[in-house]
Amino acid sequence: MKAVLAFGDSNTWGLIPGSKSKERFPRGTRWTSLLQKHYPKIDVIEEGLCGRTTVFEDALRPGRRGVAALPMILETHHPLDAAVVMLGTNDCKTVYGASAYAIGQGLDACLKEIEPYISPANILVVSPILLGEDVWKPDKDPEFSPESVKTCRQLKEVYRMIAEQEGTGFLAASDYIRAHEADNEHMDAEGHRIFASVLCEKLAEMCVI
Repeated sequence: MKAVLAFGDSNTWGLIPGSKSKERFPRGTRWTSLLQKHYPKIDVIEEGLCGRTTVFEDALRPGRRGVAALPMILETHHPLDAAVVMLGTNDCKTVYGASAYAIGQGLDACLKEIEPYISPANILVVSPILLGEDVWKPDKDPEFSPESVKTCRQLKEVYRMIAEQEGTGFLAASDYIRAHEADNEHMDAEGHRIFASVLCEKLAEMCVI
């Protein structure tokens, strides 16, 4: 049985849009479990965490730096055959003040941790869905700003270039899915279904599953 690591943030964890108490979609709805259902002979390892970034430290919620978490995760689940990496949304938060280029460098640092364990040809880099125009408003997520929305839109091309340089696969989630209007940040159930379907096709095209 092949093992596929799904490494990401709240859209991998399965946060229900607009959920202030961090409610999670159940198995059977999350894209990770739908991928597992479509390919029952693979083991999809769910490693999503709300607030996770590529390299930036959240002073209020420790343990969110993806680059720091990866060594333990990779050793824990070794051997791994493939990985889907979808990070970057949280890096756009105002507190980090990071450009799309800097976020891309954070992604690259994560890939450098993964590549000794998994061939780049078996890694799929996914640029995240776009933040909605009103994501920063008080009733949604004021950790973001209008500048965050602009930065998020720039990640697609930055990630595409990094994927080309590293020899990984690339997929832009924003080409297929929009954030739900409840919070302008997360996928709804239909978004998870669509994303799982797109991933199935992409991973099959990459011949990793």
